[in-house]
Amino acid sequence: MGRDHPVDPRGVRRVLPALAAQARRGVVTVAKNNAVQGRKRSLGASAALHAGLIAASVISAFPVLWIFLTSLKPAGHETSSKFVDHPSFAAYGDLLSHTKFLTWFGNSVLVAGCTTVVGCFLAATTGYAVSRFRFPGMRPVMWTLLITQMFPVAILIVPLYQLLAKLQLLNQPTGLILTYLTIAVPFSAWTMKGYFDTIPTEIDEAGRIDGLNPFGTFWRLILPLARPGLAVTAFYSFITAWGEVAYATQFMTGTDKMTLSAGMQTFVNQYSENWSMMSTASVLIAIPAAVVFLLVQRHLVAGQTAGSVK
Repeated sequence: MGRDHPVDPRGVRRVLPALAAQARRGVVTVAKNNAVQGRKRSLGASAALHAGLIAASVISAFPVLWIFLTSLKPAGHETSSKFVDHPSFAAYGDLLSHTKFLTWFGNSVLVAGCTTVVGCFLAATTGYAVSRFRFPGMRPVMWTLLITQMFPVAILIVPLYQLLAKLQLLNQPTGLILTYLTIAVPFSAWTMKGYFDTIPTEIDEAGRIDGLNPFGTFWRLILPLARPGLAVTAFYSFITAWGEVAYATQFMTGTDKMTLSAGMQTFVNQYSENWSMMSTASVLIAIPAAVVFLLVQRHLVAGQTAGSVK
């Protein structure tokens, strides 16, 4: 009978890390192979998927393309189903020179810009306060912000109209800005709270150790880390003010005070129809919204999903 050789514990300790590393590499390799195999599709499935994506893209882009082509049609042929035979940009010149489009555009830029800036500030400070501090009435405040989103615009027009009339803010940009803030701030505050919840509280503690007050910690440390959430808030606030119609038509009655959404209704109404001006104005209105989207689009996905997974 032969004797078993004694095992050197030091040798085992030297070998175990290498074996563990090899095992991890093997597991990773198997996982990658399984993932690659899981991603493989048949030729028919790939063709069907791409055909569906192309069809969805065409359906989404067709209305925008049709409006642009309508703006290029000659006068009197706006409702024709044919494509443009002799494209012309004359309607754009007429819109800019013979209507108050530029005045309406300036009013919309003012209202949308102020709504975006003030809305981002109020939503960020509200979301940070609720995320970091505990104070009496915190939950009722957040529930109140959420409940305000349940009421449709048609119900709120009358009370808001009476309130603005008492404050002498009817037909004033300030009144319209305050109205849009009632739409943008509640939703944006919840969005910012969810994003601030994902930022470690140790950063706040480090700021206080360095001598910063709560607002200084928020402004100098937390807010730069919340850019994706701010991008979502800014985009939502801008779109809310830029394309809203109901409040703009009820609260802004003077021609020189109208925004784009209210002014465009003068082109097509119960007394007249000017589809050329309507389509041309629609194309020009879409440009600022597209520019804002391009500026913030890389932050939108991260900001919208923040707080959903911890």
